[in-house]
Amino acid sequence: MLINAVPQFQGALTERAPELPEGCVALAELAGHVLGVPVHHIRQTRETSPAVDGIANRAVLTGANRAAQLAALEAPGGPVLTIGGDCGVELIPIGVARYRFGPGLGVAWFDAHSDLNTAETSPSGAFHGMVLRSLLGEGDPEFAANPPVEPGRVVLAGTRAFDDAERAVVERGLVVETADVAAGLADADKVYVHLDLDVLDPAEFDGLNYPEPGGLTIERLVTMLRGLSDFEVVGAGITECVGTEVRVLAPVLEVLGELLTGKQ
Repeated sequence: MLINAVPQFQGALTERAPELPEGCVALAELAGHVLGVPVHHIRQTRETSPAVDGIANRAVLTGANRAAQLAALEAPGGPVLTIGGDCGVELIPIGVARYRFGPGLGVAWFDAHSDLNTAETSPSGAFHGMVLRSLLGEGDPEFAANPPVEPGRVVLAGTRAFDDAERAVVERGLVVETADVAAGLADADKVYVHLDLDVLDPAEFDGLNYPEPGGLTIERLVTMLRGLSDFEVVGAGITECVGTEVRVLAPVLEVLGELLTGKQ
């Protein structure tokens, strides 16, 4: 197993977004300690760039940041735990997993937000709210995954905040809403687990970049993740951490390590 720390923040435009690199480093250090795996720190620029065609920091996101992530994933070396950074860091590892493992790849999307906007529908222009739509092959062609994750192979878990355009995507059947994540992924050959920490209730962990009320407890999240133990989990990502006091998240890292190594 490989841990890649990707301290990108330019995909988010929240007040606390500049804290994402520090949160990434803190969480990656904890992950390395808990899982006993060295951490590979992927260099990401601290520069910003203008919004172009409705996407903030386009040049940064499509330039040096993307190239560094692609280079780190060039040679297959077992399952990868990606630690962000904003949710935009998931575009590359999930896209690479889809390319390597084929159309049977399923994605468990643990996130308070569905991230299903496009540049045309986004109220902010922040790419972290467009990344899943891009992985489905839609939206801006410079970000759209090719090949895309297949329609119906993404299951939303703990998602509770939708824009109208995002709800329309769910109604089209591109993604699945269900309380039983494992059942929603029943036809998947292999699974990638995306975890935006804002799926948690803010009372559980205060280092959330984009908190939403009514989230999961850490105990409930761990139980839901453990429910995926019958699948071959080929990759996982944890994103949107702006806190540096992260020890409370150790049980989450432990179960992700179990899923990625198949050691329950």
